[in-house]
Parts: sequence; C-alpha cells; structure tokens
Amino acid sequence: MAASVLLGGCSSSASEHTHDHGHAHPRVVATTTWEAAFAKAAGAEEVKVIVPPSVHHAPDYDPKPSDLTAVAEADFVLYAPFEPFAAKIEEAAGSKAELIEVDLDNSAEKVKAQVQALGQRFGTSAAAQAWTATFSTEYEKLSGDVRSAWPGGTQPTAVAQVFSTWAADLAGARILGTYGPEAVTPGQLVELAAKKPQFVLDNAHMSTGTVLPDADVKQVPIVNYPSQDEDLLSVYRDAATTLKKALSGA
Repeated sequence: MAASVLLGGCSSSASEHTHDHGHAHPRVVATTTWEAAFAKAAGAEEVKVIVPPSVHHAPDYDPKPSDLTAVAEADFVLYAPFEPFAAKIEEAAGSKAELIEVDLDNSAEKVKAQVQALGQRFGTSAAAQAWTATFSTEYEKLSGDVRSAWPGGTQPTAVAQVFSTWAADLAGARILGTYGPEAVTPGQLVELAAKKPQFVLDNAHMSTGTVLPDADVKQVPIVNYPSQDEDLLSVYRDAATTLKKALSGA
C-alpha cells in the first residue's frame, strides 16, 4: 500500500494547504471509524462517521440519503478507494467538500506520515505532530511488551493476511509469507503450510476461516478498525494484548 495520503479534489499540494473554511474547526466526514481515527489523530475535532461501528465489513454498507447530506455539508471527506460506495461519496461531495483518498495501513511509519499529511490539510499540524510523538512512545512500549512474550525468547514466525502485516511488525515476528485479500487457493495453502509458521495473523474484518486447517498453527485475529471511541492508539493496544496472549500460549 502507498505510504502517503493521496489527495483528491484540489490542485494544491498537502504542504501548501491550510484550513480556511470560515469556522473554528474543519468539519470532517469519514466513511469508517478507521478514517475517522486518522482524522482525530491529525487534530480534527468535528468528525462524523458514515458506516456504523456495528458493521463488521464496511465495504458492504450502502450509504443512506442522510449520510450523503452530511458529506455535502463537510469541509473534508475521507474515504478509501476500495470502498464500493466511493463513487456516491464523490458525487455527494460536489464542489464544496475537499476529498481525501486514504490508503489505509496501520504500519507505524505509514501511520505517522498520513497523520502529519492530514494535519497539514486541516491546518492542525501542531496537534498532528504531538500525536505522532505520543504514538512513537506508545508503540515502542507496546512492541517491547509483546516481544517479552516470545516463546522461549526466540523470534516467532508467521504468515499474515496482507492487511495484518503491521501486527507482525508490532510483535517483532518474522513474516514467512502473506495471503489475501482473496481466499487462500489450494496451491497457496500448500506453499504456506510448507513454510511451517508458528502463527497465522488473520484479518478479523475479512476472514475466510481457518487458513491452514491441517497444520498445528495458532491463528490470531487482528482488528484494524478502532471501536466507537475512534482512537487509533486503541487498535495497537488491543492488538498487543491479543498478540501477547497468543505468544504466551493463552
């Protein structure tokens, strides 16, 4: 996935843009809690989410007329290109709202880069920089805590769904292979099983069931979306707890 936030609907660059919409805080509409978490990390205070947190697989959601009205009244609209309703969002935004296409990725360095880019767009760079500093400290602490649970003190091995590789990085695991987002084919199954990983890091939002059903491998569900609090750090805290339990055999 691309490391930067791709910006749409405006010809100016992210480094040149500042918030100037005639009111104190930029009004942001985010398609899911994932984009909303990025927006809040960047310093946005008025953020409306279109897809309810109860919808486990956001791309399946069909926006309501009230959702599209909110989009039309926003200053910024954050969405991901893989969301099937993206075209409706773009049309509803019209000429007023500024569209920001976000390549969602929880890899630490990509998260910091995207949050800072959004802060520049919103005119909240100071808040974005403060958040990234907090994030760096928290990430190192969580990563160290997970690594302390390595079985026998040895670096674990894993195969990961393509949107869950960030969790392997958090755990310090060696990635032997990846799969998805499509279901694993028989050929891939043979190939991944032959690598003899200790763990499978699955994507809880796009799971296709047990990835290596005939292998004695612990499958760990990784959650990419934050809960209703729209706190991006909560994703890493929850993942660290899940990973530590898996590594310790719980």
